[in-house]
Amino acid sequence: MARTQTDITVPDLSGKLAVVTGASDGVGLRLATRLAAASAEVVMPVRNRRKGEAAVAKIKERYPDAAVSLRDLDLSSLDSVAALGATLRGENRPIHILINNAGVMTPPDRQATAEGFELQFGSNHLGHFALVSHLLPLLSAGRARVTSQISISANENAINWDDLNWERSYHARRAYSQSKIAFGLFGLELDRRSQVAGWGITSNISHPGVAPTNLLAARPEMGRSKDTAGARVIRALSRLGILLGTIETAALPALFAATSPEGRGARFYGPGGLGHLSGAPAEQAVYSRLRSEDDADRIWRISENLTGAPFSAALPPTDPMSGR
Repeated sequence: MARTQTDITVPDLSGKLAVVTGASDGVGLRLATRLAAASAEVVMPVRNRRKGEAAVAKIKERYPDAAVSLRDLDLSSLDSVAALGATLRGENRPIHILINNAGVMTPPDRQATAEGFELQFGSNHLGHFALVSHLLPLLSAGRARVTSQISISANENAINWDDLNWERSYHARRAYSQSKIAFGLFGLELDRRSQVAGWGITSNISHPGVAPTNLLAARPEMGRSKDTAGARVIRALSRLGILLGTIETAALPALFAATSPEGRGARFYGPGGLGHLSGAPAEQAVYSRLRSEDDADRIWRISENLTGAPFSAALPPTDPMSGR
């Protein structure tokens, strides 16, 4: 079945510094490639250096003059997150675009981060929360646009407030939904707080629809020795052009949210096709689970306590980088 070509125009990003998590493969690699093609300088924080170097080589093969570089980051370790923050602050360069794209999905058995948090909540949400806090001076100096990648799963289930780390009873899919609900609440709350505090940051959220990424593929470190049935079905439908997207189209909502002059803060962008599963990026209604400002404030305060990365301490009273 022939697939209609879907794409967007990315504005010239010369002079812009972009940071993309999870850029060693899949949607993240596509995002990094498109940003580099638009002349942004792209920093790719990766957990696996070998995969990262292969990703850089792919970008350079296509765009020999691309300015791309690696940094080390393991979102399941708050020490690693803090180290990346210290490294980039030491480089003292304003960040103009941050796409929080990395994620893990549904390990069949409960796994924990270095600090003992349930892996999905700890990596997908808490790791990125801490990263933004550590990078806040650079984001503020660059008047950055921050785009946080959630999932259609944020429209399912709920936050397990009484057992955030799923220690009493683990359910892989519900824990994944919780991580994406928390992360979506954070992305919207970041924009609200930036407006009030004058951080100069614009924050929005996006989701990729459904496409054949590696999230459900065989990953021994996730406790999956082979691809899930869902991964096989998604690949087949995507290949046939039936309902679902591709890696290329799945990257477009975040790319639009992070770069388009039409992108706005506190908005939600996803595929505009049937069921928001594929198609050209478009603004869509915020999921019901992400609309409560009380929930957003609650998860923000909990996240500051759990990560030890309070935003109130991230910027000095007078920030020499931004002239405040």
